[in-house]
Amino acid sequence: MALQPTRDFRSLNRAIIRGEAGRRVLFQPRIDCWYSDRIFRDGTLPPPYEGLSRHDLYCTLDVSPRVYEYNGCVQPYDKEPVKRWSEPLNELETRIHIETPVGSVSYIWATNNSNGGSYYRTFPAETEEDVRVMTWLENNTLWRWNQEHYDAMQKEWGDLGLGSIFVPRVNIQKAIVETMGIEGTIYGLVDFPEVMEEFFEAAENSVMRMIEVINQCPLEWINFGDNVHGGVLSPALFEKYIMPAYLRRNEALHKAGKFTFAHWDGDCKALLPFARKCGLDGIEAITPVPQGDVTIDEIKEALGDEVFLVDGIPAILFDDTYPEQLLLDTVKELIDKFAPRLILGISDEMSSTGNIERIKLVRDYVDAYNASLEE
Repeated sequence: MALQPTRDFRSLNRAIIRGEAGRRVLFQPRIDCWYSDRIFRDGTLPPPYEGLSRHDLYCTLDVSPRVYEYNGCVQPYDKEPVKRWSEPLNELETRIHIETPVGSVSYIWATNNSNGGSYYRTFPAETEEDVRVMTWLENNTLWRWNQEHYDAMQKEWGDLGLGSIFVPRVNIQKAIVETMGIEGTIYGLVDFPEVMEEFFEAAENSVMRMIEVINQCPLEWINFGDNVHGGVLSPALFEKYIMPAYLRRNEALHKAGKFTFAHWDGDCKALLPFARKCGLDGIEAITPVPQGDVTIDEIKEALGDEVFLVDGIPAILFDDTYPEQLLLDTVKELIDKFAPRLILGISDEMSSTGNIERIKLVRDYVDAYNASLEE
């Protein structure tokens, strides 16, 4: 039988994003990488956590996960017939085929021997005609609510955390990460810009159809899982493509009372001036030095007193390479500068080399801080 949380993290999560929690802080570390790497390598966790599921590990550590398992609650489906099939190429690679009434595309999906991750070895779109096929797919994608999945997630995760959901990456980020890769996207914008613009528009229209479904559902905080990285996405590209799409999405979601936050987990210094111009309620995973390219003060200046910081602790501070006091000093600084607009977590995830006991160290600090507010 699964363990049960000792406290109601979900209600605190909700109260914080609604501005109803005073200056109380929720510590919500993501430890999926640490967890999955050990399961992949050893089949279990080290003592004293051996045999624990991810859910039970969070209960044992007495901290809240960011519950993205709700992603399956809003599911895509094809308006017109599409044939998808896979072809194993070798032990680590599979070619995925997609056949539509306007043409076919394929790509290679790969795993590896070092961890449980997977990735695009090749991308679906390499030519102008491929992009036209992908545009047709976006134009023919509809969305529906899956109540059964929602009920299952409520039963599984309960009070551990407030359920969240990704919406698909925003236009150019979708092209870079999922459709064409970095070089393919940039060459496409130069060689056939009108076709690329049509793809971006189709992708955004698909997301807006998804948002219509989200706005009728009980999910409360909605993530734009874009993985924004300033080393790939220039300020000019951000301003031209990302910002208008963010504004459109946020306007629609805010009408239904949803809290929105975007995932910026790369170098962000050049993009921080846009942080308060996009209509976002929060930004997830901005990473300060010594890991990222911005200071905590620069993040605060960019977010002001308007935009929530979600996460904020550099992941490498959970490694034994760095002193525990530096980790605690960073936690104190983040709380002092960002509470009450703060969901404290790890930017981006604790790595497989992290010390899981440091999660307890931060948990105890946050508990003591919250207790001090009640004295």
